[in-house]
Amino acid sequence: MFKTTALALVLSFGFVGSVLAGEQYVDATGFAVSGYDVVSYFDLPQSPVGEPQQSPLPGVASITAEYNGAVFAFATEENRDRFMADPESFAPQYDGHCAYGVAKGGKVPANPTLWRIIDGKLYLNITKSVVGFWEEDIPGNLAISEGNWPGLESEAASTDVIPNFASSAPVQN
Repeated sequence: MFKTTALALVLSFGFVGSVLAGEQYVDATGFAVSGYDVVSYFDLPQSPVGEPQQSPLPGVASITAEYNGAVFAFATEENRDRFMADPESFAPQYDGHCAYGVAKGGKVPANPTLWRIIDGKLYLNITKSVVGFWEEDIPGNLAISEGNWPGLESEAASTDVIPNFASSAPVQN
């Protein structure tokens, strides 16, 4: 109950700010968010804290847009158009790096199937275990991430691979 109340207070008072600024994380697929359609996250029902989320839609290699120095892929032209109308509303926070990693002071890759939308912003994490740590105190971890991010955002994007990530190329032709 306390975690839910604390999260509501953080969201109500708007302490969670915009955290997009540095170099976007791009993995071996060559696409931001491993080629998943970032708009599709916002159309999915969000699972309660502690439960896995549904997978977002894979993008299509021929439906793309460039933003923040990276190519994003989309499942439909409509989703691409929605993204292009307001890319900051859809792009993942911390330039696609793991939200908990930023809270711990570093840029590490994020698994695009481990996500949560908080206050209309998309956050990703790296592993299921990390999701558990992050969800133990989302408001606290976001407050720490927000404090850490200004010192990290100018650092180069992570070049690490995403551990235990089954699909390295979800982009369809």
